[in-house]
Amino acid sequence: MDTIYSNVTVSVTELKRNFAGVIKQADDCPIAILNHNRPEAYLLPAAHYERLIARLEDLEDTKMIHERANGPFIEVTIDDL
Repeated sequence: MDTIYSNVTVSVTELKRNFAGVIKQADDCPIAILNHNRPEAYLLPAAHYERLIARLEDLEDTKMIHERANGPFIEVTIDDL
């Protein structure tokens, strides 16, 4: 059995029949789209997707900071710039 990472699910058929209603139902949460009772895709509201991308960018920045925290460092003076 597949794990579904959403509290709301709809079938592909229901999505085709009532796209606007499904979008409204989503509110600000992801919806799992099921095909033969298995997750086929996830539908994310734009605001949710944008927050997800921002969070991923923050995680990448944090990783880079940790990777670079111990150098190597190059010493320069203001005149060198």
